[in-house]
Amino acid sequence: MLKVNHIKKSFKQNTVLEDINLEINKEECLYIHGKNGCGKSTLFKIICDIIQTDSGTIEKESDTYIGALIENPGFIENESLRFNLEFLASINHHYNEERIRELCHMYSLDYDSSSTLKNYSVGMRQKAGIIQAVMEDQNLIFFDEPTRGLDEESIIVFENMVNTLVEGGKSVVIASHDRLARVNYTHIYLLEEGKLQCEDY
Repeated sequence: MLKVNHIKKSFKQNTVLEDINLEINKEECLYIHGKNGCGKSTLFKIICDIIQTDSGTIEKESDTYIGALIENPGFIENESLRFNLEFLASINHHYNEERIRELCHMYSLDYDSSSTLKNYSVGMRQKAGIIQAVMEDQNLIFFDEPTRGLDEESIIVFENMVNTLVEGGKSVVIASHDRLARVNYTHIYLLEEGKLQCEDY
């Protein structure tokens, strides 16, 4: 689905990623772990074309449709959850209200609430971020510290959702300090000192 070839990225004199190579195939679930500042978010941003790499390439199959939750999700603060999700889904003309309502119900969010996003807790915002990453039937999804602010029940919901997505033919990449024990990973990687190393069992 996607191939990362010899990616390098530095900020001023600090090399964050050095010669990163990664291949993601269909129905895979990858786990990337590493210390704070090791480059997990930077790698995701490069793959999602949010920031540019210094060198190296990203190859993506034409039918790969990326969804992502990277760092703190951003929303239109003075609008409701429904407005935000409708707006985001309409950009690519992939608005499916039934699917969005199902996801909101799954994460105990009220799709019809008039409450604005600025009044949401960290956990509620995180749930909204998770929903937007999968609500358009994206088939390659990146989650950066997805359980930030989530209670134990919501973490279980998330883990089960990831397994269901992969079983349904999609691929998921999770970067997190939390191993998420219920997730059925196919590959595990350590990102350390700019290098990505496979740690498969």
